[in-house]
Amino acid sequence: MSHIPTSEEIQAFSKNTLSEQLGVEYTIISKDCISARMPVDHRTKQPFGFLHGGASAALAETLASVGGALNIDMDKYDVVGLSLTINHIKSVASGWVFGEAIPIHIGKKTQVWEIKITNQHDQLVSDSRLTLANIPKK
Repeated sequence: MSHIPTSEEIQAFSKNTLSEQLGVEYTIISKDCISARMPVDHRTKQPFGFLHGGASAALAETLASVGGALNIDMDKYDVVGLSLTINHIKSVASGWVFGEAIPIHIGKKTQVWEIKITNQHDQLVSDSRLTLANIPKK
């Protein structure tokens, strides 16, 4: 992708997607770092009142996928998730969580991203790694 979109452009591009439903707000957009915050509220909690692990996983995969798209020629390739591993470290009952994705490997066929999610006190909530495939468009 030759143009690095602004956080507002990514927000608009995410209209009517899972990230919009979860309240994800992008803060940093670059080829080597994607950051966003997500509320811990009725949309992202599990029935026992804590941040749902699936919401954390969705935030992690979303951030790394956006970063992955910025590192390929989107006219020729799509980027798709192959494998997500996530370790949930700390629970969160309210406020915001903050996700940051950085690339570990950007290759011709695959990418590997590390995603850390923290709470408002900069404590680690989850740590994950996403492997992406760069697949040619048909």
